[in-house]
Amino acid sequence: MKPHQPKLKTQLFSCGFFRHCAQTVLSPTAPPPPPPPPPLPPHNLRNSCESSTSSSSSATSQSFTQWRFSLPTTPSTTTTTTPPPPQQPPPTPPPLLLPNNLEELFHLSELQLTTGSESDRAAAIHLLERSLVPNPPQDQPPCPPALLRHVIRHLTATTKILFALCLSPSNRRLAVEAGAVAAIRALAALELMCTVAEGAEAVRAHALAVPVMVTMMGRTGARGKEYAIGVLAVVYGGSAAAERETAAPPEEVARAVELALQGECSARGRRKGSQLLKTLQLLSDSNYESPHSHINNEDQPT
Repeated sequence: MKPHQPKLKTQLFSCGFFRHCAQTVLSPTAPPPPPPPPPLPPHNLRNSCESSTSSSSSATSQSFTQWRFSLPTTPSTTTTTTPPPPQQPPPTPPPLLLPNNLEELFHLSELQLTTGSESDRAAAIHLLERSLVPNPPQDQPPCPPALLRHVIRHLTATTKILFALCLSPSNRRLAVEAGAVAAIRALAALELMCTVAEGAEAVRAHALAVPVMVTMMGRTGARGKEYAIGVLAVVYGGSAAAERETAAPPEEVARAVELALQGECSARGRRKGSQLLKTLQLLSDSNYESPHSHINNEDQPT
């Protein structure tokens, strides 16, 4: 009798390919495997798919948009139009710095008028006008002759400055030496310069002094008539005027003065005009009597 040999549970196939098949073969006596989990509901599955799809598509589109077109990240605000602010007038320029004294003013103005440019000369003239014309000081230091010469060159625009300088007696002789008598428009300064002996002599020696003054009496206003009458009073007044021949007969000048006094004239001009008419009358009488006296002297026997 053969001995009972136990059954060997060995694999039928030793290859690796069929090993899995051999191990997973179900035997009829083995218990059934557990059932698989139930599938998800179709609604939840659809929502999850749509959410994943939308999130992936939005992420993709956002990444693509950010790569292709860089969008600004500033927060959106409502734009409100504000009215423009009212236009303000331009600021006023700073005032000119005036020198401490007149000597410094004269020195600075002389430098600008002598060596400066055209703008510097205009600034010097403006500085002199602001310093001297509003309130001319009575006690002035002597003005440099070079400064007076430059002021006379700009006489058309600086008549007021010359008048303010000539208010000081020390500057009148300097103005005469600088040639200010020939500037016929500076009537006020010319009258002041005539108070100096040299100025009166220069006016009497000028051939156009009387004709110009007569013309100015007929064309200017009250102040111009006053200054012109004052200059004529210097020409025809004084002992030196009686000894020399004047440029115009006193009778013609007297008629011009009478016409000037009939129009607009200041009170001072009328007083000067009345005194000038008396002087002209005396000169006319003396000129009329001198030939007769000369003839009478010739008729006397020797």
